[in-house]
Amino acid sequence: MLTSSSSSSDLFTCNSLPSLRNAFSSFTIPMGLKLSRKVAGLRIFSRQVKDRSTLKVSCRRAQERVVEEEASSTMTETRRESFKVSSGEVSPLGVSQLDKGINFALFSQNTTSVTLCFSLPQSDKDDLNDKGMIELVLDPSVNKTGDTWHICVEDLPLRNVLYGYRIDGPGEWQQGHRFDPSIVLLDPYAKLVKGRSSFGDSSQKFAQFYGTYDFESSPFNWGDDYKIPNIPEKDLVIYEMNVRAFTADESSGMDPDIGGSYLGLVEKIPHLQDLGINAVELLPVFEFDELELQRRPNPREHMVNTWGYSTVNFFAPMSRYASGEGDPIKASKEFKEMVKALHSAGIEVILDVVYNHTNEADDKYPYTTSFRGIDNKVYYMLDPDNQLLNFSGCGNTLNCNHPVVMELILDSLRHWVTEYHVDGFRFDLASVLCRATDGSPLSAPPLIRAIAKDSVLSRCKIIAEPWDCGGLYLVGKFPNWDRWAEWNGMYRDDVRRFIKGDSGMKGSFATRISGSSDLYQVNQRKPYHGVNFIIAHDGFTLRDLVSYNLKHNEANGEGGNDGCNDNHSWNCGFEGETGDAHIKSLRTRQMKNFHLALIISQGTPMMLMGDEYGHTRYGNNNSYGHDTALNNFQWKELDAKKQNHFRFFSEVIKFRHSHHVFKHENFLSKSEITWHEDNWNNPESKFLAFTLHDSVGGRDIYVAFNAHDYFVKALIPQPRQGKQWFRVADTNLESPDDFVKEGVAGVADTYNVAPFSSILLQSK
Repeated sequence: MLTSSSSSSDLFTCNSLPSLRNAFSSFTIPMGLKLSRKVAGLRIFSRQVKDRSTLKVSCRRAQERVVEEEASSTMTETRRESFKVSSGEVSPLGVSQLDKGINFALFSQNTTSVTLCFSLPQSDKDDLNDKGMIELVLDPSVNKTGDTWHICVEDLPLRNVLYGYRIDGPGEWQQGHRFDPSIVLLDPYAKLVKGRSSFGDSSQKFAQFYGTYDFESSPFNWGDDYKIPNIPEKDLVIYEMNVRAFTADESSGMDPDIGGSYLGLVEKIPHLQDLGINAVELLPVFEFDELELQRRPNPREHMVNTWGYSTVNFFAPMSRYASGEGDPIKASKEFKEMVKALHSAGIEVILDVVYNHTNEADDKYPYTTSFRGIDNKVYYMLDPDNQLLNFSGCGNTLNCNHPVVMELILDSLRHWVTEYHVDGFRFDLASVLCRATDGSPLSAPPLIRAIAKDSVLSRCKIIAEPWDCGGLYLVGKFPNWDRWAEWNGMYRDDVRRFIKGDSGMKGSFATRISGSSDLYQVNQRKPYHGVNFIIAHDGFTLRDLVSYNLKHNEANGEGGNDGCNDNHSWNCGFEGETGDAHIKSLRTRQMKNFHLALIISQGTPMMLMGDEYGHTRYGNNNSYGHDTALNNFQWKELDAKKQNHFRFFSEVIKFRHSHHVFKHENFLSKSEITWHEDNWNNPESKFLAFTLHDSVGGRDIYVAFNAHDYFVKALIPQPRQGKQWFRVADTNLESPDDFVKEGVAGVADTYNVAPFSSILLQSK
């Protein structure tokens, strides 16, 4: 928007750009700029000054210079720029390359003015701000089709141009508009984003986010022998992890330029193979704002959002996960190198995606970087008073089922599949995606259906976190079209409660480990549509689950009021770290019990990074804001646990891979499982045993869990004719006897199952 307080006598032309001036059939500057209807115009403005002997003339461009012309002096030499422009193409949205130049296209339904701002590559300048950009005002009679604004600029460099938009429109907040032409806004369709150069650098907390592009580099070489794993869902074992936290700690032994990056993850792929998982679920890797908590004084201003749930843009990989300094082009290339390396190792890549809110906060403390200033009424859900609705718990809620926003999300997902070859998505707070534009729940949400039916996404795993912060709990009821899987929150709660010894949980525990048929045996849904987990990024780690009764979140700055209170945890007799050998032994058994239950359950198992060595956050169950050892993988701890804790976890996972009885395509029939139980209705019974029958190889599996605080003498069923039972796992034993993959012979007709322990036998 052109602002000026000058009178008509202050008119001037910008002599530094004569070639652009010749493009106009006429222009005058009374209180603004009148443009030719043939092309967009360069913004030119004057400022009223108190001392009329000094006239300040400002042309916005890279390295803005304010030229002061004294009455007795001549104008200093200025840099000349000229750009040929044309009306451009309406699609695709974002930046694209045409034969005649670079095309820019932006949707905004309610705006009245759009100005393209850009800066040319500068190798010697890192401190660009929005006052140093060339600006082209778009003419709505030429550069607008429907609600899309577009312009083609010739002779622009093919890479490293930074760009954004100034947008103006109705100023009435009470009508839901949040236009502010003083801000250069990030293109929602920018495929690459230039932000801060270093992760978590507080000196850059107000750094601008700009779109950029690269039409010059050669296409990424995926390799002639490259192939996508395409692992069946029933065979997945998912490892939830954070790219940065995986290798950021100095114990990773990496060069600081590599640690915490996509390439850092690549170097540690052998660990993932050794563990036995075959899919990684990456916490958010879209460009996000890790310093969102530091923009104003508040109790959390000491924290860095290292989990990444503060999305800036839905198309660009996190630039500060590149090696060295944050470079968007390098980040894109290295992300592809990471995916290629993981695929070569037989590991699929699932992204945790956040389409429920953005980094732009609420109306009390607004932070406008993109969607809010482009078209708040389109991109966000508003209440009847045109204030932001908050079903995300983060101040705003993306208007996911608005046709324009729905298409944005679909385009984003397709981009990650076609450009980066990812294998699936886990949708954070996915119940938000099931709400109408007014926030009311929908039984058949258009976006959810579109994702399930989209041809590009047809090979992808699609996983919902089936709840939101507005109380829309959809576990087992998420609209699915027989495609969507769900994080099974009921599995987490019921398994936790049974293993720690709560009364009345045996029946629920049996239902969960046998595939949660009460939730998912509907239409054509399968057991693997339930993603089983005991631990996830939010909440206690596995070690903390058996070490703390209460959360300890004081370090978060909210007086311990944040984080979940219903953790279903048990500290085994002492709160926190202890040297008591008995308590430590019990905690070790409990961790192994939880892991064994998870991995032998029907459905898709998911574990958390670090649980394979017993990572602790010292009772903090909401550690999103700590870019420290609290979240970072501790490689020395792994080395110390390699021959015991890690060995057990790894061997159990590999045992699952080699035994189809844990991975049924359909829900278990009576011929496939026998429950050795006649005490279902006794709430004080905390022992459960069952046999999974192997109809193919005859190698049946017997499993028993004892959550009593005393030994239980279990009657072992007779094996098939010609077979005998071999002990594979007993969590009460020390390593390496706690898991012997080939089995130990000599199992009698009874087995004394120790307190708080579990066993697994195989018939051979």
